[in-house]
Amino acid sequence: MTLIERIDADLLLPFVQFQTSRSGGAGGQHVNKVETKVTLLFDIAAATIFSEEEKARIRKRLSNRLQAEGLLQISSQETRSQLRNKELAIQKLVELLSNALKTEKPRKATKPSKAAVQKRLDAKRRQALRKINRKKDWF
Repeated sequence: MTLIERIDADLLLPFVQFQTSRSGGAGGQHVNKVETKVTLLFDIAAATIFSEEEKARIRKRLSNRLQAEGLLQISSQETRSQLRNKELAIQKLVELLSNALKTEKPRKATKPSKAAVQKRLDAKRRQALRKINRKKDWF
């Protein structure tokens, strides 16, 4: 399969598992009794929608988010709704994978124009003359 330009969330769902826990922060009794925080775990190795080259690129670019088992971990606890936090976590996953799969365009080597080189040399010459003229006995 070639590099995926636009990743569809429905293609990723078979390789995703969710864990829920209680969110931190303010919220009173609601926070203490409802598990609204969602942790999404994406199994890169099992994802058949990516080629081995794409998997390697994902692992390299998202290495700081990977667990020891090779699972990509994303957490969301922004809202009080577990469903909305799941949707946000899936959205973050799609964005992360899309960014990880983008290829960087190669840098084109450039050189300064003749006018720029001449301008730099003239400025150096003027500065040197300025310093020479400051000396008391320069001859």
